Amino acid sequence: MAKHEFEVAMTCEGCSGAITRILNKMGDVKFEIDLPKKLVWIESDKDVDVLMTALQKSGKEVKYNGTK
Repeated sequence: MAKHEFEVAMTCEGCSGAITRILNKMGDVKFEIDLPKKLVWIESDKDVDVLMTALQKSGKEVKYNGTK
């Protein structure tokens, strides 16, 4: 299972909470959020485009940094 790193323009706990809710709805993903660094790591077999689209539903700017 690949571990993908995304940079998400989160500014507060509400932002990271929204990301958490979105990712929990996806199922079959493990994730970590580092709010101060504005990073989200997602372990999943899902396609990067699917993960990116899900994160963009938060309304925040999202950038894919690659696999870690």
